[in-house]
Amino acid sequence: MAVYTDISEAELRAFLAPYAIGELLSYKGIAEGVENSNFLLHTSQGSFILTLYEKRVEKADLPFFLGLMEHLAQKGLSCPIPVHPGDGPALGELAGRPAAVISFLEGMWPRRPMPHHCDALGKAMAHFHLEGRDFSLKRENALSVSAWRPLWDSCAPQADQVQAGLATEIESELTALEGSWPTDLPAGVIHADLFPDNVFFLGEQLSGLIDFYFACNDLFAYDLAICLNAWCFERDGSFNATKAVALLSGYETVRPLESAEMDALPILARGASLRFFLTRLYDWLTVPDGAMVVKKDPLEYLRYSRFHRTVATVGGYGYDPS
Repeated sequence: MAVYTDISEAELRAFLAPYAIGELLSYKGIAEGVENSNFLLHTSQGSFILTLYEKRVEKADLPFFLGLMEHLAQKGLSCPIPVHPGDGPALGELAGRPAAVISFLEGMWPRRPMPHHCDALGKAMAHFHLEGRDFSLKRENALSVSAWRPLWDSCAPQADQVQAGLATEIESELTALEGSWPTDLPAGVIHADLFPDNVFFLGEQLSGLIDFYFACNDLFAYDLAICLNAWCFERDGSFNATKAVALLSGYETVRPLESAEMDALPILARGASLRFFLTRLYDWLTVPDGAMVVKKDPLEYLRYSRFHRTVATVGGYGYDPS
């Protein structure tokens, strides 16, 4: 479920009155998504997305997210674009929530990613990194390595209830990552959440990227590491090196990686898997059943973490940078 705040037709019509998007014909909630309430609007001028930003999204971050979409679109990257009500700001308020109307992006996300999807993703991500370099706003990654310890401390007392021995294992892994996390690699604006459901395709062609609400300033290679986790494991938990090679080689056709970035990929992939494990574990332990936040199995990313700990170099992912 991804409609946490309901809206009436009267409220919506009043909110949309300043927007030059035509007459509202229909609207419906969108089931996909986790953090915000999303509605598909059909108007006499086309389709649009209305997003109501819920309590887990900081209102102060919204100008960064919306501004980044506008910046990238101006640079030629295919992504949704915030719609302004006349000369006013893109961010408004509806039903007591910050709200924005966003252009509709055609396409579908790949339910079972294949190597050609990973290749296209790598290229699009590299373009994203390059085109975001001159974006003027900054946003620290609130879920980078410095945030993992507080998350873990809140979960550790109950961890062994999820799986025996988990507390000792995660404490050891977290300490290792804190002591070896790279800081001097190329950095800039990253998406930080390029899971398959945030990448749209029309047929075989990538049609655009969506959901920029974790975007931030961090290491470019960390964005790749997140995608090694999100795109390159099969449903049985096995790692698909063919997909990893397609992802990395696609990226390098647009932005070649420095040798230090290559060397850091295994540790970054370990960190990415731990980050998603910890946020899932926190929700698993603290969010009541039936609450509006969607809980996902944290053990999926624990399995990924264990795999990455066996990888010493990028060659362990099947990739030969030479």
